[in-house]
Amino acid sequence: MARCEVCGNDYDQSFEVRTRGMVHVFDSFECAIHRLAPRCEHCDCTIIGHGVQAEGRFYCCASCATAVGVTDLRDRV
Repeated sequence: MARCEVCGNDYDQSFEVRTRGMVHVFDSFECAIHRLAPRCEHCDCTIIGHGVQAEGRFYCCASCATAVGVTDLRDRV
């Protein structure tokens, strides 16, 4: 068993996520998303899907990127 780094639950079905040279331990996908998913630079929502990226910044959609002055991104329609 391993303890979740977000909620502290010591769970027999915990799992590891390896990213950027680090190992993280979680007891649920919810905790993994909470810790690892990027946040939109404009509206601060958690980006669970693809999102968009410009100049090293993450946005949940092209609309949010446009709101802060990024003009070359388009949402897929």
